[in-house]
Amino acid sequence: MKNIRRYDDLADADQKHLLHPQTNIADLLAEGPKIMESGQGIRITDVTGKQLIDGLAGLWCVNVGYGREELAEVMKKAAENLSYFHSFSGMANPPEILLAEKLSAMTPGSLNRVFFGCSGSDANDTLLKVVWHYNYIKGRPEKKKIISRWFSYHGTSISTASLTGLPSFHAPYNLPIPEVRHTEMPHYYRNAGAGESEDAFAARMVEALEDLILQEGPETIGAFIAEPVSGAGGVVAPPPGYFEAVQKVLKKHDILMIADEVICGYGRLGATFGSEIFNITPDLMSSAKGLTSGYFPLSAAHLTDEIWEVLKEGSEQTGNFAHGYTYSGHPVGCAVALKNLEIVEREGLVENARIMGGYLHRQLKKAFRDSPHVGEVRGCGLLAGIQLIADREKKAFFDVERKIPMRIQQAAYKRGLLCRNLPSVTTIALAPPLIVSEADIDEIVGLLKDAFDDVLGNLSKNDLIPAG
Repeated sequence: MKNIRRYDDLADADQKHLLHPQTNIADLLAEGPKIMESGQGIRITDVTGKQLIDGLAGLWCVNVGYGREELAEVMKKAAENLSYFHSFSGMANPPEILLAEKLSAMTPGSLNRVFFGCSGSDANDTLLKVVWHYNYIKGRPEKKKIISRWFSYHGTSISTASLTGLPSFHAPYNLPIPEVRHTEMPHYYRNAGAGESEDAFAARMVEALEDLILQEGPETIGAFIAEPVSGAGGVVAPPPGYFEAVQKVLKKHDILMIADEVICGYGRLGATFGSEIFNITPDLMSSAKGLTSGYFPLSAAHLTDEIWEVLKEGSEQTGNFAHGYTYSGHPVGCAVALKNLEIVEREGLVENARIMGGYLHRQLKKAFRDSPHVGEVRGCGLLAGIQLIADREKKAFFDVERKIPMRIQQAAYKRGLLCRNLPSVTTIALAPPLIVSEADIDEIVGLLKDAFDDVLGNLSKNDLIPAG
């Protein structure tokens, strides 16, 4: 270990000046920050010299891995050429236009129109406004409620934290906003009744959705939003047939389908978009993260030609689409995205995610098949969740207050692995860069198994008291 003094100086400044996202302030002040300095491939190094495997690709985003000189060079040249220009009032730049053209060729269905932002949160916020604007033009301004799902994750802005189905995002902020409603998350392991088949469970989830629509009034519902596979809410893939049945209900009641592909998109699940795997035909779609592999803040809000036509025709009466960000269509970010997508295609990373994803899930299931405190390994492609459970036989879940996932995350960190604890669903998540090999996965699973054995082998009697 080295540079301890440098760490102390930086940590002191951090604790005096930074407000961290998604961080418990008291814990940070007690434990200090973890300060990362460099990265290469699937590994990062902190300021003390400690090297770690990044088992979550940053925040589910560094798909092509760290230290890509090609991306740095493109960023440099783009900044030298046109460091910035806005997209208001019909302005544009070549990388922005070329990226929009590229994405239109990649996305499912007729999602041929793109609005660029900076994050998944602002992409979903944009889509809410598109839904409202669309229905306003069509003469039904009351059709503005958005249905999301409990334990989904769609962002942390005022509107998108409302969509996010995690109660901890709501209570301190007087959320959700009145336009948002929530329905059931189709997590079969956690929510299925005794003896209930997956088909029956999926039908019950869809029935609950339609019951909510009828209760609220279809004339008031503008859209339904869902991740193909949920991320921060537990890495939950839907049961077979779920999305097909959902879309029939939406079509019946003239409700738009929004696919949140912020985590799932650009190869994470072993397909270009998760919608392809689960037979989703979105009217609207959000993407970010893997779009630039995190090298530049960039998001995309996608809409179909049909929706765009309504906006176009309505502009004669309503004027401008009154929405935009200073950095929408940033020329440097769009240039980086184009090169990033080129790398993904050239190196076959979507296919690698499919193959290595299958290997990851097999190795995780093998490693934890005999654990009395692992209920299931779930997910798709290079997106995996490991469900922690107090009693496997009784299917009794850990009390979230015992912070078992956090302990495992900390134990893994000490061993040189970064993973993600999802406290509200007592789950550990993995989403390594799409460049991983079998040897990398073996190392990841080995380190994680050691961390699990350390924590789960030393549980107290209080730890084993199941959630009430």
